[in-house]
Amino acid sequence: MAIRYTRDYDHILDDLSRALLTVPQFYEAFEMEQVEWDALQKEEQEVCVRTLADDLFYMLGAENTAVIGSGTAEYDPSRSLIRVTASEQLIHIIALRE
Repeated sequence: MAIRYTRDYDHILDDLSRALLTVPQFYEAFEMEQVEWDALQKEEQEVCVRTLADDLFYMLGAENTAVIGSGTAEYDPSRSLIRVTASEQLIHIIALRE
């Protein structure tokens, strides 16, 4: 199954990237420790997060749910959205339709 969307893909990735940055230990997806993540240049971090967002998008199309660091991401096809849970108090909703 693939994710269905009508919004501009770059805008979806922008929102997904911003959401991932709020998830504690998201950099563990790169098999990094915080010290390694912090040692990267800002531009390198941006490329890594954007790549993670792209990979996550396609993973959710196959599995609907993924663990990212200490958070989760879920594709809800009935509502056409991706839900990124950074913590109990912080949940991001990424719309897939305009």
